[in-house]
Amino acid sequence: MAGINVLLIQRLRAADLEQIKAVDPRVRVIEAGGWFDGEYRETSPAYAVARYLSPKSMGEGTREERDRLLAEADVILGGWPFPLDLRGRAPKLKWFHQRPAGASNLLLGDLWGSDVAVTTSRGAGNTLAMAEYAIAGLLFFAKGLDRAVIDRDAGSFDHRAYRPLLIEGKTACVVGAGGIGLDVGRLCAALGMRVVGTRRTAPRPGEPLPPGFSELAGAAELDRLLPQSDFVVVCCQWTPETTRLFNKERFALMKQGGVFVNVARGEIVDEAALADALDQGRLRGAALDVYVGEFEHLPPQRLWADKRVVITPHVSGASDDERHRGVDLFCENLRAYLDGKPLQNVIDWDRGY
Repeated sequence: MAGINVLLIQRLRAADLEQIKAVDPRVRVIEAGGWFDGEYRETSPAYAVARYLSPKSMGEGTREERDRLLAEADVILGGWPFPLDLRGRAPKLKWFHQRPAGASNLLLGDLWGSDVAVTTSRGAGNTLAMAEYAIAGLLFFAKGLDRAVIDRDAGSFDHRAYRPLLIEGKTACVVGAGGIGLDVGRLCAALGMRVVGTRRTAPRPGEPLPPGFSELAGAAELDRLLPQSDFVVVCCQWTPETTRLFNKERFALMKQGGVFVNVARGEIVDEAALADALDQGRLRGAALDVYVGEFEHLPPQRLWADKRVVITPHVSGASDDERHRGVDLFCENLRAYLDGKPLQNVIDWDRGY
């Protein structure tokens, strides 16, 4: 393969830049991190702009210069936000890689369903940090720490309101036993819990179970696992099949007094049904790192004001120890691309990730 132009439209660390440049002498790396920030301000919701863009960054170059960069690109590495009209402005583009692990944000742009190969960092993100967040959410409600917040605000203790659970021996259900879910299962097992889970397809006969799992089933078996689960952790991708996966019927199937954690996408949950389940006393509590419309507005007041709910702004992947392997995966794929070999994590448009 002749030389190719690799355009970087997300800011990267110097070490990441050097890693990409060192892949192959045929690669011409074009750095444009921050160049499109002005466009993002015009095309993205104000809430997303405030969250993801530096207040001082207004972009660089003229529209014509940015168009020229896109027109010359064979490969683009980006993140969130990204130009929503990327396909239309990059006629030579063969492959786009985004550092986030999820694919759902790409639904907003013209890459979705196009002839461009699009890959994600699925399984290469800060999965351990997200798994630790899930464990923290379980423990917060299991040990009654939510009651401590209520008592502090009231200025007195209600000793009888505390109903702490012993974690050992309880059952945790991991919905989506992929990169994040596998770490969640391993950590739950280390606490002495029985771990069951689902993934898109059931294991093949004779396929070994992942570390820590007592049972792993296909997605169709979720309704069978929910009634036996004390804790449910959602880690799956958001696709048409998983939209509102947790609805009124599934919350009714969960074990009475269970704890619900979502570190995936808000759209997987019917939030009104979740609020109803809490009001009906079916759930002990819910820890949510995501919610519907998180790029556009604050969480729904009915959930945010509920003392049995903890909501954070999609921060479960953050930690003091950066373990995101998105650039590593990109470099592995770049070598494969140059050698004409298959890429990892190519989005299947029909499947949704």
